[in-house]
Amino acid sequence: MKNNKYKNKDKKEEIEESSKLGFIYLVKNQSSNEMTLCAFNHQLKKSQAVIYETRYGLDLGFIVSDASKIGQPYQRGDTNPCGTSCGTSCGTSCGTSCGTSCGNSCSNSCLETSNLDNDEDNSDLASSSDDVENEIIEIDRQEITEQLEEIYSDSEKVFEDLVVSDIEEIKNEMEEELDQEVFLFRDTSNTANCDDEDSNKVEVSTDTIWVDRLATKEDLKRYKELCAREDDALTLCREKIKKHKLEMKLVTAHFLLIEPKVVFFFTADVRVDFRDLVKDLVGIFRIRIELRQIGVRDESRLLGGLAVCGRDYCCHAITDKLSPVSIKMAKEQNLSLNSIKISGPCGRLLCCLSYEQTFYAEEKQKYPPEGSRLKIGRDLLKVSEVNILSKKITLLGLEGRMMTIDGARVYYNADSEFWVLEKDYIKELLSE
Repeated sequence: MKNNKYKNKDKKEEIEESSKLGFIYLVKNQSSNEMTLCAFNHQLKKSQAVIYETRYGLDLGFIVSDASKIGQPYQRGDTNPCGTSCGTSCGTSCGTSCGTSCGNSCSNSCLETSNLDNDEDNSDLASSSDDVENEIIEIDRQEITEQLEEIYSDSEKVFEDLVVSDIEEIKNEMEEELDQEVFLFRDTSNTANCDDEDSNKVEVSTDTIWVDRLATKEDLKRYKELCAREDDALTLCREKIKKHKLEMKLVTAHFLLIEPKVVFFFTADVRVDFRDLVKDLVGIFRIRIELRQIGVRDESRLLGGLAVCGRDYCCHAITDKLSPVSIKMAKEQNLSLNSIKISGPCGRLLCCLSYEQTFYAEEKQKYPPEGSRLKIGRDLLKVSEVNILSKKITLLGLEGRMMTIDGARVYYNADSEFWVLEKDYIKELLSE
């Protein structure tokens, strides 16, 4: 185990000395449900298995997405139906990027050309694409289907417990892609520079973890075997906990793929002395044992489940970062302070309160704060409630009179430094 750490450390130092450029990815550990920012020297695909250094040791992880654009401002997509601007108008929408010219049917044949000087070259390329299209059409669809069945039958054996999405749905998407590629002819002689990996690399900070290596078939096979052993390990550990009469709740167990080590996650209300428990577990498993105490929110993050909205827990499916949540957020969002309605299955306040807090704070700047006063005619009315979802403002008069107005008709006057209503809107309210 120590040798592996030293090798990984030496490898990281060697990479940092040679180059600080690489590809950045989000890597997720299926067992601990933690996501880590990792770097690698080559491009990787989504869902590809890798070996990297976790907080518990070298373990298996899967690529979630490319992280090179994290933190950059949002950019709207191209509204052009052809993806990129074409030299001539396209008859139909083009699914692939067009070059200088598109044929009559861009979805069937799209030529990626450059430096076309005259119409004769265009006509030659169009005729050559027709010839190639006629040859490609002759591909046996049955043969492609059989190859897909063979590929995904092997994938089902290896990733039986790992694949999250429906395999049949992936097959259908793959067949649709093949349907498009069968009729596709591309001239990629001038696209060598676009495929250069070095041009897509970004600068990697020194504290970023580097991927140790790609996972092999043997690693995936061993990972599946270790996952099968985790249930037995949980049963044995629970028996030992009951034997020692420890006040702790065992959540899950995880065997590291590379290092001889098993990690047990548990929750407890008080500090637990589990030294005797560790001795018994070492005698059974004959490997290093680590017991890690977690909170109830971490328990939900590890196990997952359905939230009150009917979807999977955000902390389990979307992010592994648990943001602090306070009752003040519920008050600012005009929610009921009933603990049952604003608490999640973990018994703590809903994490979505913190996710939506920024939106509520930004939107409330467009409306007068609660407690301020608005002048309507000769009366000064107090702002009692601001509903940013319905864009309505509730006002209270001196005699307890209540009025609801449109928040879009209220604006801040910089000269007088007061919130005022539009003059036309005031006339409408007074005429009612």
